Amino acid sequence: MLKGMTAPTPFLAVDINTLRDRYRRLTASMPGVRPFYAVKCNPSPAIVRSLLAMGSSFEIASYPELEVLVANGVDPTDVLYSNTVKPPLHVAKAHQAGVWRFAVDSSGELKKLAQHAPGSAVYVRLRVDDSESLFPLSRKFGAETHKARALMLEAARLGLQPYGLTFHVGSQCANAEAWRLAIQQSGSLMTQLLTEGIRISMLDIGGGFPARYMTNVPAIESIGAVVTSALEGLPYQPALLACEPGRHLTAESGVMVATVLGRDVRAGENWLYLDVGAYNGLMETQQTGNRWQFPLWSSRPDHAFVPKVPFTVTGPSCDSSDTMFYNEMLPSTLEAGDRLYIGCAGAYSLSYASHFNGFAPPDAVFVGE
Repeated sequence: MLKGMTAPTPFLAVDINTLRDRYRRLTASMPGVRPFYAVKCNPSPAIVRSLLAMGSSFEIASYPELEVLVANGVDPTDVLYSNTVKPPLHVAKAHQAGVWRFAVDSSGELKKLAQHAPGSAVYVRLRVDDSESLFPLSRKFGAETHKARALMLEAARLGLQPYGLTFHVGSQCANAEAWRLAIQQSGSLMTQLLTEGIRISMLDIGGGFPARYMTNVPAIESIGAVVTSALEGLPYQPALLACEPGRHLTAESGVMVATVLGRDVRAGENWLYLDVGAYNGLMETQQTGNRWQFPLWSSRPDHAFVPKVPFTVTGPSCDSSDTMFYNEMLPSTLEAGDRLYIGCAGAYSLSYASHFNGFAPPDAVFVGE
């Protein structure tokens, strides 16, 4: 994919065919579960259009994300608004545009919807075990089962439609059993709600499906087998079974291409300075305390007679914390002007990127459209 690409760096090269392959495998592994792509992961119009053409629906966290979707042909009535704490203006605008399903995990959010999106359908986010994920989310989001039950009842009293349940096992979840346990927890609540006369129309099993970086993760087919088995054990089958893939679809489709700005030895440590850093494209390296391994390689020929040495790889800004990788084994011959390639960079790299210190976010270059 990268051969012959001469665009100014930094840029993110995205292979749309890889995106399509991941989508096909996910849908085949979980028959009957409808994907709602998490726009926050990579909102590039080319990705939105490609997934729309394959039949994907979409999930948003804000009204501006909905604007991106609408500009690229997405019907707002086919969108889930899954952020559980939303600005009132975003709620009102999304509802006016046609979005009718909103996630909640608090009483205050129900009252907000009753005021700004009256009559809308609500799905309550459950707090589930996300300890097997790289990015746990349960501290910030999700209601315990007893509270979720109360929220569904309150929704009805406020004139809202108690529509469904959802959960998220955490981003980059490495244990398929996390979905089984969360689905069983959802099924228990579904049974309780039946005694209150509430039969849900949607169960949304969220995202968290892992991408393959440098360590092995469960194949989507293995996760799909666990999910399918667990769904069969529900007390009844909701009309809509949904999921919200993001990273799993986009991460492996993208390679970040950077240029070496400089090289030095500091206190016996080899340093490489790139024109892309944490603040303008690789923020996830900071979120994981530089523990997350991305595949790295360079434009230097990989000859056996060229030794590899450990490098600390840092970004272009004046902030010393703008350092992404430590002890990366790279060719000892690397110099300023060479290129470094960072694989599995298609997820969140563009979404998080800022203009800190005046360094612009990477451009995106798409192949296979």
